Amino acid sequence: MTQDHVRKHLKWVALTVLTVVFLNGCKPINQWFVKISLRPAGDATVLLGESVVLPVALRTDDTMMNCVSNELNIALIMSTKRVTHNPTALGTLMHFGLGTCEEERAFVQELEYLKYIRMQMPDMAQDALIEQKRHHLKAAKRFMAAWTLFSEEFKHIEIGATCPKLEQTYDQLVWLLGILAGGLAMNHDLLSGTGIGVPKNIAAVTERAMGCLPNEKWFGIPLSFKALIWTLLPGAIPEGEDNWARFEEADKLGEAAGIRVPHLLHVIAAHTKGDDERTRQVIKRHVESLKEVPTKPEYAIFDASATEGIQRISDRMWVTATGHRTPNGGLGTFWDENPADDIETVDLDDLF
Repeated sequence: MTQDHVRKHLKWVALTVLTVVFLNGCKPINQWFVKISLRPAGDATVLLGESVVLPVALRTDDTMMNCVSNELNIALIMSTKRVTHNPTALGTLMHFGLGTCEEERAFVQELEYLKYIRMQMPDMAQDALIEQKRHHLKAAKRFMAAWTLFSEEFKHIEIGATCPKLEQTYDQLVWLLGILAGGLAMNHDLLSGTGIGVPKNIAAVTERAMGCLPNEKWFGIPLSFKALIWTLLPGAIPEGEDNWARFEEADKLGEAAGIRVPHLLHVIAAHTKGDDERTRQVIKRHVESLKEVPTKPEYAIFDASATEGIQRISDRMWVTATGHRTPNGGLGTFWDENPADDIETVDLDDLF
């Protein structure tokens, strides 16, 4: 190596050392260089989540695994906004999943509350009710975070007044779950008893916005959601509309597609309105459809979530009437009807 090469080498070493020393004491410049170097990694992480992880998550029927996956990875995904663009679309989907985690925890405490009421243990019942409302509050926060990210993703339009161009299936999925997140945020806000200030006009906004989606492509969910809002929101049903007829129409679309989310929304509406006969009929219809039409594999998580939601309502009914959940294998049957032969029974002697 010549002396010129040695001098040039030492020059670059010295320059590198001086740069490191200088930047080490200059935090803004240091962070700027870090962001520049990490931006490709941030973009790649979000792209991986959207194009690789999401399709796998949609195909699973393990709702709890999906829930835990969102809780584990949300910090990683949302941290990318510090070095690149805010992942509003993927963040909407993940925060929706986070909300379902707290929804399930609130439901578990609701069953505990109902059991303690039956056992005439008011102190324990009150404690379970307090815990239930805490989970409702957390669910409201998570669903509201999804709605906020969704609103940012579509900030170029007025949601509920204008429909964006939703040419890609991914964009339609974000729109669908963003709208559902808004409705769920309001519901859990009310159930929490204290609330986080979710705007009360979200219900009307989401009802109008859901009309932007093709109803058949999304298994009747948009139509059944609109019918749910019409049923639960006083004065919301348009003149000349029949909300229950719309539920029936949406149910058929969901059954044909093997994604039975309309059944869940139908059951929620009937159960909330105190229509026990309709609630039972739709639950039985759901069970029969599961036997006759296989789940659409690309969206298995949707169908599994619908069955799980219907199972919750069935469990609530069974616990209120008998003190225990729906027997294993007994979804679609009720305590005052002839039980199916294959329902799991428990020998009480084995419990003592």
